[in-house]
Amino acid sequence: MTTKTSVRFVLAATASVLATNALAEGELNLYSSRHYDTDERLYSDFTDLTGITINRIEGNADELIARMEAEGANSPADVLLTVDTSRLERAKNAGVLQSIESDTLETRVPAYLQDADNQWFGFSQRARIIFYDKTDVTNPPLDYVALADPAYEGLVCHRSSSNVYSQTLLSAVIENHGVEAATGWAEGVVNNFARAPQGGDTDQLRGLVSGECDISISNTYYFARALRKDVDGLDQEAMANIGWIFPAQNAEGAHMNLSGGGVAANAPNRDNAIKFMEYLASDQAQQYFSAGNDEYPAVPGVGLSESVAALGIFRPDAVDLSAVAKNVPTAQQIFNQVGWE
Repeated sequence: MTTKTSVRFVLAATASVLATNALAEGELNLYSSRHYDTDERLYSDFTDLTGITINRIEGNADELIARMEAEGANSPADVLLTVDTSRLERAKNAGVLQSIESDTLETRVPAYLQDADNQWFGFSQRARIIFYDKTDVTNPPLDYVALADPAYEGLVCHRSSSNVYSQTLLSAVIENHGVEAATGWAEGVVNNFARAPQGGDTDQLRGLVSGECDISISNTYYFARALRKDVDGLDQEAMANIGWIFPAQNAEGAHMNLSGGGVAANAPNRDNAIKFMEYLASDQAQQYFSAGNDEYPAVPGVGLSESVAALGIFRPDAVDLSAVAKNVPTAQQIFNQVGWE
């Protein structure tokens, strides 16, 4: 299998190379902010199936979107892959994606996991759920709203308001419960913080192990990964003391984060780009999202990896993610208003 170092292109050095080869037959120029080594299998399998070579540039999502804007009509990008609905919507609003027609994508990807204008499609999901220390918490919150209950004062760890996962969760609360309720919720969660917001999702789980907090929120794939293999600070003994709740099972359902992509507005290899997008919705690729990175497939009916299946069956929130993404500016205003750092 091709190694990561052999296919990664340094941002500054590759622009001229991609621009020169962009029109070459049998190539695909991929801009990706997915940073998982396990995705190598997705790319090599696509090449094996189609003979299309993938030239890849990796970077921060916002940097890649800005780069595509700056490159304009001369951009070599064919596909943008990124994580979280808010970033996909940001790319759409920046004008760096285009609408496409694909019966395969329309049929296989549920409507609520795709853009209304067919500019982006979701390919994998992660549930954002509640984790807790089973030794200290006997009555964990059963939904997101309950995280604001004064009974949990001083117990909650969470990421910062600048994080897209935080922004999208609050945006979903806005969509499901309204601005006023969402503001009260955010204020209540701030009052319940055990520490100032900090770190990534794995750090929220480590906070449970260290005793800094008793309740936290994280995406499922971080926890499932730690079930499957050793993760620093999350040994199997520590993991045994962590319980989890899929929130709002009697209401809207568990909030889902999306990883997806779209065809670049000026894609020089447009047909190859659509082939790649359709491949990502295939059973083969969908199964690997789960087996390789502990994610939930976007396509219904695709089997789960053992680590993901171990988390149990739940009802996801089927809210329209395009609508959720449009609430991000309001969510940021609420964060600022309530003092969520």
